[in-house]
Amino acid sequence: MPESIDYKAAGVDLDTYEETMGQIQPLLKRTFSPRVIEWTNGFAGLFRLDAKLGLLSRTYRDPVLVASTDGVGTKLKLAFATGRHATVGIDLVAMSVNDVLCAGAEPLLFLDYVAMSRDDTDLTRQVVQGVSDGCIEAECALLGGETAILPDFYHPGEYDLAGFCLGVVERRQLLDGRDIRRGDKVIGLASSGLHSNGYSLARKIAFDRAGLHPDSEVRELGRTVADEFLEPTRIYVRAVKTVYRHYRVKRTVHGIAHITGGGLIDNPPRILPGGCAIQLTRGSWRVPPVFPWLQKLGNVSDEEMFRVFNMGIGLVMIVADYYADAITRYISQEVKVPAWVIGEVVEGEPGVTWA
Repeated sequence: MPESIDYKAAGVDLDTYEETMGQIQPLLKRTFSPRVIEWTNGFAGLFRLDAKLGLLSRTYRDPVLVASTDGVGTKLKLAFATGRHATVGIDLVAMSVNDVLCAGAEPLLFLDYVAMSRDDTDLTRQVVQGVSDGCIEAECALLGGETAILPDFYHPGEYDLAGFCLGVVERRQLLDGRDIRRGDKVIGLASSGLHSNGYSLARKIAFDRAGLHPDSEVRELGRTVADEFLEPTRIYVRAVKTVYRHYRVKRTVHGIAHITGGGLIDNPPRILPGGCAIQLTRGSWRVPPVFPWLQKLGNVSDEEMFRVFNMGIGLVMIVADYYADAITRYISQEVKVPAWVIGEVVEGEPGVTWA
């Protein structure tokens, strides 16, 4: 009689899975607000939209739900190579949450999906710890998620991540580009570095072209390649909310663009109405040293750099001219995110030009 085969022999240990789930539950609960309704052993997450709780930044009469989903991309390769998994969860949150901000919405909740070849309790805890930290920074609830064990699908020690964010905005406050006009100023909020874009090129330059390793010290950066490349994506929720709190009545923010793949060339035009272009001013912000270092090392053209990488600007806000300097000060001084007026809206077809 053939030997009995069970799920564990096929690569899935249900006992280890239960242990893992037990360890990550506290990481979810630390992000909960009174809007979260706990459903023990439930199949989905529950979140109240009761305005009487008064927990949202604004009061909503005609709420519009705003959803976004994203992953981390090949930045995960650095996490695999270094065994450092505590920050890629922050990246996962940032990529979706920052997109939701572009609609003028505030994030409400986040869900994550973690897939790996075998259950690894410590690895999962590290990753979800980062997701939890990101949700605290984004002021949204980590409502739940899914951990999938897929034997033979991923290489041992590797995994993939996907995230989903849901936000809300008052319909009349929706940022759809209709308020953008010539003369508006463009404010750039500093990135923390590469964020989660362009890693296929960055890794090719640093590792294939230059022959470096993750633990190689780089004089121009003042730290190792891994330290620089694993710097988590900046989350801009508090910066944007600070601006809204200062201008509860006046409509000062006319548009927001998250600078991800496509860089400063492709992303800002997505929010422009017809007849409007953006003119950016060279030298108006501080470019982190990682970008000129990569450009020189790989002999990369300026055009390619500005289209692949964020070049030091992680979020762009288009605001009314009169309030631009004050908004820049609020963000820089109160939220401690460096910000600069980096350009203005001019007449032309949607696109980016340089001054």
